[in-house]
Amino acid sequence: MDWNLIASQEVFAGGVMIALQLLCTVFLMGLDQLFQSRFGALGILCLFLLGVGVRARNTACLSVGAVVFVLLMTQA
Repeated sequence: MDWNLIASQEVFAGGVMIALQLLCTVFLMGLDQLFQSRFGALGILCLFLLGVGVRARNTACLSVGAVVFVLLMTQA
């Protein structure tokens, strides 16, 4: 077993993970600015509730976020 090869693969995997995290962060910041400019504070609340609902598998947060989103879409 070549330990240098394994170590270089781990370093490459770590670099890929950092790049993916950076890319996701930039994407979410752009999405946040888009929602904030178009829908204001309720848009940010909507995104927050939807995100928490999906990650925590909490149907209450997901439902409230969806209702807020529908209300924002009907006003637009």
